[in-house]
Amino acid sequence: MNKEWRINGLRIIILILFQVFILKGIRLSDAPTQYVNIIIYPVAILLLPMAIPQFFVLLIAFTAGLTVDLFYNSIGVHAAACLWMAACRTFVLKFLEPKSGYSIDQKPNGYSLGIFWFFQYVSALMLIYFFFYFSLEIFTFVYLGEILIKTILSFVVSMFVISILQILLNPKN
Repeated sequence: MNKEWRINGLRIIILILFQVFILKGIRLSDAPTQYVNIIIYPVAILLLPMAIPQFFVLLIAFTAGLTVDLFYNSIGVHAAACLWMAACRTFVLKFLEPKSGYSIDQKPNGYSLGIFWFFQYVSALMLIYFFFYFSLEIFTFVYLGEILIKTILSFVVSMFVISILQILLNPKN
């Protein structure tokens, strides 16, 4: 279990550093791409083992989101969106549960449960994350069209990057 904690901790740190030092610097400010934000660090929360109690998942999600907020100068937006996504994680896992159920030591990744299951799982939770994130960022539903456009475009680009990382890294842990 100690090795598992180190692997997950290292994964969270690496994805947050990648997010704040590399992806934050990518400026897509042309007219059609001004609505795109590449955000991948929540995948670290999604890859946490299913055996971790919900309280710790929420605590890790809040800490990761707050850390990213410090670098993005948007105190609370990433933390709240990441916390909401982590709270919905249990429901999505129940919804996608195979007929045989999950084993006690199962990890929610493409290696353990299959790539199709993994992308359904990540897609559902990343859509939740992006919609909540942009709703908080804009903070009014008057601009619901803009929220939806930003959510969809950022989701597509981020899922493309996540897919590449999943193929290249193929985490077994």
